[in-house]
Amino acid sequence: MTQILDGKTLAKTIQATLAEKIAGWATLAGRPPGLAVVMVGDNPASAAYVRNKERACDRVGIASFGQHLPADTTQAHVAGLLADFNADDRIDGILLQLPVPDHLDAVALLNAIDPDKDADGLHPVNLGRLLRGDAGLRSCTPFGVMQLLQAHQIDPVGKSAIVLGRSILVGKPMALMLLEANATVTIAHSRSQNLKALTQAADIVVSAIGRPGLLTADHVKPGAVVIDVGINRIETAPGQYRLVGDVDYEAVSLVASAITPVPGGVGPMTVAMLLHNTVQSYCRRVPSLPSDQSLLF
Repeated sequence: MTQILDGKTLAKTIQATLAEKIAGWATLAGRPPGLAVVMVGDNPASAAYVRNKERACDRVGIASFGQHLPADTTQAHVAGLLADFNADDRIDGILLQLPVPDHLDAVALLNAIDPDKDADGLHPVNLGRLLRGDAGLRSCTPFGVMQLLQAHQIDPVGKSAIVLGRSILVGKPMALMLLEANATVTIAHSRSQNLKALTQAADIVVSAIGRPGLLTADHVKPGAVVIDVGINRIETAPGQYRLVGDVDYEAVSLVASAITPVPGGVGPMTVAMLLHNTVQSYCRRVPSLPSDQSLLF
Protein backbone atom coordinates (compact mmCIF):
# COMPACT_ATOMS: atom_id res chain seq x y z
CA MET A 1 0.00 0.00 0.00
CA THR A 2 1.32 3.43 -0.94
CA GLN A 3 2.38 5.58 2.00
CA ILE A 4 0.98 9.11 1.95
CA LEU A 5 3.61 11.58 3.15
CA ASP A 6 1.33 13.91 5.08
CA GLY A 7 3.13 17.22 5.40
CA LYS A 8 0.14 18.96 6.93
CA THR A 9 0.09 16.70 9.98
CA LEU A 10 3.86 16.75 10.40
CA ALA A 11 3.94 20.55 10.12
CA LYS A 12 1.36 20.80 12.92
CA THR A 13 3.52 18.56 15.09
CA ILE A 14 6.59 20.69 14.42
CA GLN A 15 4.66 23.89 15.16
CA ALA A 16 3.39 22.44 18.43
CA THR A 17 6.96 21.56 19.42
CA LEU A 18 8.19 25.04 18.51
CA ALA A 19 5.33 26.66 20.46
CA GLU A 20 6.24 24.66 23.56
CA LYS A 21 9.91 25.59 23.30
CA ILE A 22 9.24 29.25 22.59
CA ALA A 23 6.95 29.55 25.61
CA GLY A 24 9.86 28.66 27.86
CA TRP A 25 12.63 30.35 25.93
CA ALA A 26 10.84 33.71 25.71
CA THR A 27 11.11 34.02 29.48
CA LEU A 28 14.85 33.26 29.41
CA ALA A 29 15.47 35.61 26.51
CA GLY A 30 13.19 38.39 27.68
CA ARG A 31 11.43 38.40 24.32
CA PRO A 32 9.94 36.00 21.75
CA PRO A 33 11.60 35.29 18.40
CA GLY A 34 10.74 37.80 15.69
CA LEU A 35 10.12 37.40 11.96
CA ALA A 36 9.81 40.21 9.42
CA VAL A 37 8.09 39.35 6.14
CA VAL A 38 8.36 42.01 3.43
CA MET A 39 5.86 41.92 0.58
CA VAL A 40 5.87 44.44 -2.26
CA GLY A 41 2.77 44.77 -4.43
CA ASP A 42 -0.61 43.06 -4.39
CA ASN A 43 0.02 39.65 -5.96
CA PRO A 44 -2.97 37.58 -4.67
CA ALA A 45 -0.96 34.36 -4.30
CA SER A 46 1.79 36.19 -2.41
CA ALA A 47 -0.77 37.84 -0.15
CA ALA A 48 -2.26 34.44 0.70
CA TYR A 49 1.18 32.98 1.42
CA VAL A 50 2.06 35.91 3.68
CA ARG A 51 -1.21 35.57 5.61
CA ASN A 52 -0.48 31.87 6.16
CA LYS A 53 3.01 32.66 7.43
CA GLU A 54 1.80 35.38 9.78
CA ARG A 55 -0.93 33.12 11.18
CA ALA A 56 1.63 30.37 11.72
CA CYS A 57 3.82 32.85 13.62
CA ASP A 58 0.89 33.71 15.86
CA ARG A 59 0.24 30.04 16.58
CA VAL A 60 3.77 29.31 17.78
CA GLY A 61 4.49 32.61 19.55
CA ILE A 62 6.77 34.32 17.01
CA ALA A 63 6.35 38.10 16.85
CA SER A 64 5.58 39.43 13.35
CA PHE A 65 7.17 42.62 12.04
CA GLY A 66 5.88 42.42 8.48
CA GLN A 67 5.63 45.24 5.99
CA HIS A 68 3.23 45.19 3.04
CA LEU A 69 4.47 47.83 0.61
CA PRO A 70 2.78 49.31 -2.48
CA ALA A 71 3.78 47.99 -5.90
CA ASP A 72 5.58 51.21 -6.86
CA THR A 73 7.95 51.12 -3.86
CA THR A 74 11.51 51.93 -4.93
CA GLN A 75 14.53 49.66 -4.69
CA ALA A 76 16.16 52.10 -2.28
CA HIS A 77 13.15 52.07 0.04
CA VAL A 78 13.00 48.27 0.23
CA ALA A 79 16.76 48.03 0.71
CA GLY A 80 16.57 50.60 3.50
CA LEU A 81 13.79 48.68 5.22
CA LEU A 82 15.84 45.47 5.05
CA ALA A 83 18.81 47.32 6.53
CA ASP A 84 16.61 48.49 9.41
CA PHE A 85 15.45 44.91 10.03
CA ASN A 86 19.06 43.69 9.92
CA ALA A 87 19.88 46.12 12.74
CA ASP A 88 16.76 45.43 14.82
CA ASP A 89 17.59 43.11 17.74
CA ARG A 90 13.95 42.08 18.07
CA ILE A 91 14.05 40.44 14.65
CA ASP A 92 15.71 37.04 14.13
CA GLY A 93 14.39 36.19 10.69
CA ILE A 94 13.77 38.24 7.55
CA LEU A 95 11.92 37.05 4.46
CA LEU A 96 11.38 38.90 1.19
CA GLN A 97 8.24 37.46 -0.41
CA LEU A 98 8.86 36.55 -4.05
CA PRO A 99 8.09 37.48 -6.73
CA VAL A 100 8.65 41.22 -6.43
CA PRO A 101 7.50 43.76 -9.07
CA ASP A 102 9.58 43.81 -12.24
CA HIS A 103 11.23 47.16 -11.51
CA LEU A 104 12.91 45.73 -8.40
CA ASP A 105 16.15 43.72 -8.41
CA ALA A 106 15.19 40.70 -6.32
CA VAL A 107 18.72 39.26 -6.25
CA ALA A 108 20.21 42.47 -4.87
CA LEU A 109 17.48 42.67 -2.23
CA LEU A 110 17.95 39.05 -1.16
CA ASN A 111 21.68 39.67 -0.90
CA ALA A 112 21.01 42.70 1.33
CA ILE A 113 19.52 40.48 4.07
CA ASP A 114 21.85 39.57 6.94
CA PRO A 115 22.78 35.89 6.23
CA ASP A 116 22.21 35.03 9.89
CA LYS A 117 18.66 36.39 9.66
CA ASP A 118 17.96 34.85 6.26
CA ALA A 119 14.83 32.89 7.19
CA ASP A 120 14.32 31.64 3.62
CA GLY A 121 17.87 30.27 3.39
CA LEU A 122 18.46 31.91 -0.01
CA HIS A 123 21.41 34.20 0.72
CA PRO A 124 24.60 33.21 -1.15
CA VAL A 125 26.36 32.75 2.18
CA ASN A 126 23.79 30.19 3.33
CA LEU A 127 23.79 28.43 -0.04
CA GLY A 128 27.58 28.30 0.22
CA ARG A 129 27.30 26.82 3.70
CA LEU A 130 24.98 24.17 2.31
CA LEU A 131 27.42 23.40 -0.49
CA ARG A 132 30.25 23.00 2.01
CA GLY A 133 28.13 21.03 4.47
CA ASP A 134 28.55 23.73 7.12
CA ALA A 135 25.87 24.71 9.63
CA GLY A 136 23.54 27.44 8.42
CA LEU A 137 19.96 28.37 7.60
CA ARG A 138 18.60 26.00 4.95
CA SER A 139 16.26 26.72 2.04
CA CYS A 140 12.79 26.09 3.43
CA THR A 141 11.14 23.91 0.78
CA PRO A 142 13.94 21.37 0.25
CA PHE A 143 14.62 21.37 3.99
CA GLY A 144 10.95 20.52 4.50
CA VAL A 145 11.25 17.65 2.02
CA MET A 146 14.19 16.23 3.96
CA GLN A 147 12.20 16.43 7.20
CA LEU A 148 9.29 14.60 5.54
CA LEU A 149 11.62 11.80 4.43
CA GLN A 150 13.18 11.55 7.89
CA ALA A 151 9.82 11.51 9.68
CA HIS A 152 8.64 8.61 7.50
CA GLN A 153 11.89 6.61 7.87
CA ILE A 154 12.83 7.03 4.22
CA ASP A 155 16.63 6.96 4.18
CA PRO A 156 18.28 8.42 1.04
CA VAL A 157 21.63 6.74 1.77
CA GLY A 158 22.80 4.88 -1.32
CA LYS A 159 19.55 5.60 -3.19
CA SER A 160 19.33 6.98 -6.70
CA ALA A 161 17.52 10.34 -6.59
CA ILE A 162 16.44 12.67 -9.36
CA VAL A 163 15.40 16.30 -8.94
CA LEU A 164 13.29 17.79 -11.73
CA GLY A 165 14.08 21.50 -11.84
CA ARG A 166 17.24 23.50 -11.23
CA SER A 167 15.96 26.69 -9.61
CA ILE A 168 17.87 28.33 -6.79
CA LEU A 169 14.66 28.20 -4.73
CA VAL A 170 14.18 24.43 -4.81
CA GLY A 171 16.02 22.37 -7.41
CA LYS A 172 19.66 23.14 -6.70
CA PRO A 173 19.45 23.18 -2.87
CA MET A 174 17.27 20.05 -3.00
CA ALA A 175 19.95 18.22 -4.95
CA LEU A 176 22.62 19.38 -2.50
CA MET A 177 20.60 18.21 0.53
CA LEU A 178 20.03 14.79 -1.02
CA LEU A 179 23.73 14.59 -1.84
CA GLU A 180 24.54 15.58 1.74
CA ALA A 181 22.30 12.67 2.81
CA ASN A 182 24.47 10.33 0.69
CA ALA A 183 22.08 9.79 -2.21
CA THR A 184 23.35 9.58 -5.79
CA VAL A 185 21.73 12.62 -7.38
CA THR A 186 20.72 13.56 -10.93
CA ILE A 187 19.27 16.96 -11.83
CA ALA A 188 16.94 17.09 -14.84
CA HIS A 189 15.75 20.29 -16.51
CA SER A 190 14.24 21.70 -19.69
CA ARG A 191 17.25 20.66 -21.79
CA SER A 192 17.46 17.13 -20.43
CA GLN A 193 16.84 14.33 -22.91
CA ASN A 194 15.09 11.00 -22.27
CA LEU A 195 13.40 12.27 -19.09
CA LYS A 196 11.33 9.13 -18.74
CA ALA A 197 14.43 6.93 -18.74
CA LEU A 198 16.03 9.13 -16.08
CA THR A 199 13.02 9.10 -13.77
CA GLN A 200 12.39 5.38 -14.25
CA ALA A 201 15.87 4.67 -12.87
CA ALA A 202 15.36 6.68 -9.67
CA ASP A 203 14.44 5.45 -6.20
CA ILE A 204 13.46 8.99 -5.16
CA VAL A 205 11.85 11.46 -7.56
CA VAL A 206 11.41 15.13 -6.59
CA SER A 207 9.50 17.27 -9.08
CA ALA A 208 9.74 21.05 -8.83
CA ILE A 209 8.92 22.11 -12.38
CA GLY A 210 5.48 23.75 -12.14
CA ARG A 211 3.80 21.78 -14.92
CA PRO A 212 0.59 19.96 -13.98
CA GLY A 213 0.53 16.27 -14.90
CA LEU A 214 4.19 16.24 -15.95
CA LEU A 215 4.99 13.01 -14.10
CA THR A 216 2.80 10.05 -15.05
CA ALA A 217 2.79 6.45 -13.85
CA ASP A 218 5.07 5.28 -16.65
CA HIS A 219 7.73 7.78 -15.51
CA VAL A 220 8.05 6.07 -12.12
CA LYS A 221 9.82 2.88 -11.14
CA PRO A 222 7.55 0.62 -9.06
CA GLY A 223 8.27 1.25 -5.39
CA ALA A 224 9.87 4.67 -5.90
CA VAL A 225 9.29 7.57 -3.50
CA VAL A 226 7.68 10.55 -5.28
CA ILE A 227 7.86 14.06 -3.85
CA ASP A 228 5.66 16.62 -5.60
CA VAL A 229 6.82 20.19 -4.96
CA GLY A 230 4.80 21.67 -7.83
CA ILE A 231 1.82 23.90 -7.04
CA ASN A 232 -0.33 24.67 -10.08
CA ARG A 233 -3.66 26.47 -10.13
CA ILE A 234 -5.91 25.04 -12.83
CA GLU A 235 -9.38 26.13 -13.86
CA THR A 236 -12.02 23.42 -13.41
CA ALA A 237 -15.00 25.57 -14.41
CA PRO A 238 -15.47 29.26 -15.20
CA GLY A 239 -14.18 31.10 -12.15
CA GLN A 240 -13.40 27.89 -10.25
CA TYR A 241 -9.91 26.58 -9.60
CA ARG A 242 -8.10 23.82 -7.75
CA LEU A 243 -4.49 23.21 -6.81
CA VAL A 244 -2.60 20.31 -8.35
CA GLY A 245 1.04 19.32 -8.41
CA ASP A 246 3.40 18.20 -11.16
CA VAL A 247 2.45 14.57 -10.58
CA ASP A 248 -0.57 12.66 -11.87
CA TYR A 249 -1.38 11.74 -8.28
CA GLU A 250 -4.10 9.14 -8.85
CA ALA A 251 -2.04 7.15 -11.35
CA VAL A 252 1.37 7.50 -9.72
CA SER A 253 0.05 6.60 -6.26
CA LEU A 254 -0.71 3.13 -7.65
CA VAL A 255 2.97 2.66 -8.54
CA ALA A 256 4.96 4.55 -5.90
CA SER A 257 5.77 3.25 -2.44
CA ALA A 258 5.30 6.74 -0.99
CA ILE A 259 3.97 10.01 -2.37
CA THR A 260 3.16 13.55 -1.25
CA PRO A 261 -0.30 14.98 -1.93
CA VAL A 262 -0.96 18.46 -3.32
CA PRO A 263 -2.14 20.33 -1.37
CA GLY A 264 -1.14 19.04 2.06
CA GLY A 265 2.30 17.66 1.28
CA VAL A 266 5.36 19.84 0.86
CA GLY A 267 3.59 23.22 1.16
CA PRO A 268 2.88 23.11 4.91
CA MET A 269 6.43 21.90 5.51
CA THR A 270 7.83 25.00 3.80
CA VAL A 271 6.06 27.22 6.33
CA ALA A 272 7.16 24.98 9.22
CA MET A 273 10.79 25.28 8.11
CA LEU A 274 10.46 29.06 7.89
CA LEU A 275 9.41 29.06 11.54
CA HIS A 276 12.22 26.62 12.37
CA ASN A 277 14.82 28.85 10.70
CA THR A 278 13.58 31.87 12.62
CA VAL A 279 13.78 30.00 15.93
CA GLN A 280 17.18 28.58 14.99
CA SER A 281 18.47 32.11 14.40
CA TYR A 282 16.86 33.22 17.67
CA CYS A 283 18.71 30.50 19.60
CA ARG A 284 22.03 31.46 18.05
CA ARG A 285 21.54 35.17 18.68
CA VAL A 286 20.45 34.96 22.34
CA PRO A 287 23.29 33.73 24.58
CA SER A 288 20.97 32.44 27.31
CA LEU A 289 19.26 29.96 24.96
CA PRO A 290 20.39 26.41 24.09
CA SER A 291 22.43 26.21 20.91
CA ASP A 292 21.73 22.47 20.40
CA GLN A 293 19.28 22.64 17.53
CA SER A 294 18.22 19.01 18.02
CA LEU A 295 15.96 20.44 20.72
CA LEU A 296 13.67 21.78 18.05
CA PHE A 297 12.37 18.39 16.94
